[in-house]
Amino acid sequence: MNGKLYIVSTPIGNYDDITLRALKILKSVDFIICEEFKEARRLLSHYQITKEMVSLNEHNEREKDLVNDILLRLVQNESAAIISDCGTPLFSDPGHLLVDVCISQGVEVVPVPGASSIMSALVGSGLDIEKFYYYGWLSPKRDIRKQQLQRLRNMNEVVVIMDTPYRLKGLLEDIVKIIGKNLKVVLAFQLTMNNEKFYRGTAEEILSIANQNNMKGEFVLLLNFGKR
Repeated sequence: MNGKLYIVSTPIGNYDDITLRALKILKSVDFIICEEFKEARRLLSHYQITKEMVSLNEHNEREKDLVNDILLRLVQNESAAIISDCGTPLFSDPGHLLVDVCISQGVEVVPVPGASSIMSALVGSGLDIEKFYYYGWLSPKRDIRKQQLQRLRNMNEVVVIMDTPYRLKGLLEDIVKIIGKNLKVVLAFQLTMNNEKFYRGTAEEILSIANQNNMKGEFVLLLNFGKR
């Protein structure tokens, strides 16, 4: 009988945002698959959980020996939990290859839902989110990013964009130039943290706020193409 691979959501900033089920599973599995040991140790230490950890990240996830070693343990009836540095795994995080291999080899994959910056941003935005389009992370290459934004101009829904903290102002500048200064946007900034804030307005207005406050932090940006 095979073990199970649990896809466990962890907090995106506030350590109180973890489910009882997630804690139960993290305590019960044989080992935990994480992105970076440092982040995982900090998280697990907070909940007083000590487990063997295996690092699976963007640099090594395509190494066959690593994936095969994990798979072998699961086939031999061990169970594992995969976590990302924060939030729900596999969204812009490694793990897809492992999950695909597990499914193909008959290992049960069990999602354990929890904190998600995407859903938090959407439900707190005040926008009509009956239909939305998750675009995810734009290319770090500016020319490609501009092409991606050009294509988004044809959307008719709320579009969800993610990016790194240091590219926030540059991203807003590109949106003003390429899509237009009057586009309605919502910037969900530092979600679940003490300084959580939603900024609502035009792209030009939010860019001005970001520049004035020299803003740099985790964010989700919502582009409201639904009502123009």
